Amino acid sequence: MIQFAHREYLYLLFIIPVLAGFLTLLFIWKKKTLAKIAQGEGLKNLIGEKSFFKERTKVGLLLIVLSCLIIAIANPQIGTRIEEVKLKGIDAVICLDVSKSMKAEDLKPNRLELAKREISQLLNGLKGDRVALVVFAGAAYVQFPMTSDYSAANLFLEATDVNSVPEPGTALASALNLATKSFNDTTKTKKVIIIITDGEDHEGDIEASLNEIKSKGIAIYAIGMATPAGAPIPVYDNSGNQVDYKKDRNGSVILTKLDQAILKKLADESGGKYYLSSPVGEELKLIFNDLNNIEKSDYGTKMITNYDDKFYYLLIPAFLLLLLEFFMSDKSSLWFNKILIAMKVKEG
Repeated sequence: MIQFAHREYLYLLFIIPVLAGFLTLLFIWKKKTLAKIAQGEGLKNLIGEKSFFKERTKVGLLLIVLSCLIIAIANPQIGTRIEEVKLKGIDAVICLDVSKSMKAEDLKPNRLELAKREISQLLNGLKGDRVALVVFAGAAYVQFPMTSDYSAANLFLEATDVNSVPEPGTALASALNLATKSFNDTTKTKKVIIIITDGEDHEGDIEASLNEIKSKGIAIYAIGMATPAGAPIPVYDNSGNQVDYKKDRNGSVILTKLDQAILKKLADESGGKYYLSSPVGEELKLIFNDLNNIEKSDYGTKMITNYDDKFYYLLIPAFLLLLLEFFMSDKSSLWFNKILIAMKVKEG
């Protein structure tokens, strides 16, 4: 099996036929121009012992050298052996609150964007651990299932906003139940749930959800994504411009405040930890440090093909051809003329 480490450089090979065509036209124009100026002995006196065939041969060698160098830069690799690699880590489900209150700006740029930035930083720091994302407001949905493909996870995370869940509210119990179902009970990995929410307007039987989580040995890490003082909820128009703040029936601006009590309860009773979000957003880094201290478990294997670099196989002929071109004279020589005559006789 062969592959290229830098496949994008292979597009440079399109330059070769373009150069070859241009130089061919140049040689034809040059030959016609000289023929108009002089012929026979006059042409020989004009160009001396110069050989057009050797000149074209030297250019052809340079084009071959350039092709070899381009392919070498692309670094061809050949798979030499297949290894079985054990996968080891923990399973984590992140429950992200995407309710309208997460647009409050007591944390900059707002609660949701700061949470997404923290999650992205966590994904970039994971190695071997599997992660899933559950988004919730008035209902809960799986944004992406358990995976160790952190690049794909980041793409799904980037697309997450307050419109990801159309139902209003904060159905924390539904999020916990869906997170619990996202784990594979047959694997023996350590399992954790990371909740990121402002903790308001809880719906459902949270106590029942907590009891099931505790029975399965799942730890909950919670981040209160708000300030205790609270903040108003911005209202935007269709163009994304803020036009007002959310108000109650009496016309008073609603302040969305953090409910820390339930989050602390979830974390304490499940053996996890609770963190209050800060403007710099370091809470997930602290959780990540805690997760690194958890004993990793094997959860499967995968086959990896190891590739060996073979670019030097192209550098050697390129170097030899370059030496040949350097020492090859563009003057006509007796032995070279004999070869050309023999070739013409053979063709005839």
